[in-house]
Amino acid sequence: MRHIPCVSARELPAAWGRHRPHLPFGLVLGLGAALLVSACQNGTNPAQVNRALASVNDVDNSNMADVMLTVGKPAEAVAYFQQALANDPTNLTAQRGLGKSLMKAGRAAEAAAVWTQITARPDATHEDRVSFAEALIRGNDWTRAAQVLAQVPPTYETFERYRLEAMVADSRKDWKKADSFYEIAAGLTQQPAPVLNNWGFSKLTRGENAAAEQLFLQALTYDSTMFTAKNNLVLARAAQRKYDLPVVEMTQLERAQLYYTAGLAAVKQGDPSVGKQLLQQAIDTSPQYFEAAERSLAALGG
Repeated sequence: MRHIPCVSARELPAAWGRHRPHLPFGLVLGLGAALLVSACQNGTNPAQVNRALASVNDVDNSNMADVMLTVGKPAEAVAYFQQALANDPTNLTAQRGLGKSLMKAGRAAEAAAVWTQITARPDATHEDRVSFAEALIRGNDWTRAAQVLAQVPPTYETFERYRLEAMVADSRKDWKKADSFYEIAAGLTQQPAPVLNNWGFSKLTRGENAAAEQLFLQALTYDSTMFTAKNNLVLARAAQRKYDLPVVEMTQLERAQLYYTAGLAAVKQGDPSVGKQLLQQAIDTSPQYFEAAERSLAALGG
């Protein structure tokens, strides 16, 4: 960074514009101004001021990246990180931000291409490889995802790593490994509802309906608002010909939808009369017109 001359407080705004790129946060701007004024008043070495400003800039860029990833719209975040990389193609923070924002935008193939570049760098981390594997899974490239995860040593134990390992094992129908990885993943997070729901769905696809039911119930103890787990729970119970709704927290609209799910499941199980009753309950319970249930009931001659 070039030498920044001392200026008066009156000249500071103009001088700042000449020597410092625009920052999105007024607080950081004020901090930089304070550093300049302090340097002039106290005789601080200008090189020290330059280093301090560089540090402020790094913090600012990191903060902005976090903001874009957490509260920014996916398309806006993608554009932000693409611009950052246009200005500095080797910026690892921007590369990671672009990979993550592309994932949020549902552009898994593009995200995988970015993570390919990142993981080829000598300063890539195991976390980068796990993110790469997730992008591959979302792009339905299970074989390559397994290969990437195999590069991560067993000593790297994180929730995300084991969640993905469980999904890969599921895709291979390696149920023993899947169960082990799901159990480990659930123990590595304070919010295990999604992984317990996935584990339950895995059990459901294997025909282990009672075990699936227990996992969906467990997921709901951690997140009582998770409708996917409620719906899966009804499916697991219906597979055991238990058509009454489970005793879990639900809204009136959710209750109607769950009756509908149970009704369709009953028909599939070979219990059409029960299915018709459940579909009628869905229609009667729903706080608004339930077109799908009406059509299904009509198809059954209800």
